[in-house]
Amino acid sequence: MEKVINILKPKPNPQQLLRDWQRRLRQECRNIERQIRDIQREEKNVQKAIKEAAKRNDMGSAKALAKELVRSKKTINRLYENKAQLNSISMHLGESVAIARTVGHLSKSAEVMKLVNNLMKAPEMAVTMQEFSKEMTKAGVIEEIVYDAVDSALDSEDIEDEIEEEVDKVLTEIAGETAAELPEAIRKQKLKQPEQRVGASGGEEAIVEGVDDEEEMEEIRARLAKVRS
Repeated sequence: MEKVINILKPKPNPQQLLRDWQRRLRQECRNIERQIRDIQREEKNVQKAIKEAAKRNDMGSAKALAKELVRSKKTINRLYENKAQLNSISMHLGESVAIARTVGHLSKSAEVMKLVNNLMKAPEMAVTMQEFSKEMTKAGVIEEIVYDAVDSALDSEDIEDEIEEEVDKVLTEIAGETAAELPEAIRKQKLKQPEQRVGASGGEEAIVEGVDDEEEMEEIRARLAKVRS
């Protein structure tokens, strides 16, 4: 019965398809903008936590949080790229519909296919773009795309350098020194140096404070990971 209904149901014309796709593309762009704002808001909390960890000479925690900050910045850059590609798809679809007015049907667009394929590999866009891919393939705008694995790997080639740069920024603010003025050996020692504990008279207080700091750090990292996903 459903097949009969689908046969009898009039097919949307190119202009209707375009309006629907562009409306959904604009919504995806707004979702991306909201996610970027959420990540940036959490980043401020992470930056504050890094500074607090550096002040108490807990460079292990500072470095761990700096790593999360680097990941977040990479996520934001990827989200901006996703948004730009969504806008490009919308523009190329508009061109396809203009051509369709002349030839009477939607023609295949190699550029749209390339952009959709790229976005299908992005973790944030994979599911949405699979749906778009099916609809556009059915409408004749693109050819069927072979689904590849989602590219969720973080570019780790320079991540250690970026982490040290983030920690150096904090040390510069606190100590009033630039990374260039800090001797290399001392800077590396600071990054590896564990949190300093107070003497035996305040041992119990130090342990309690360490637990609280660790729990707070995990909470911050969890919040940041949530808005990145």
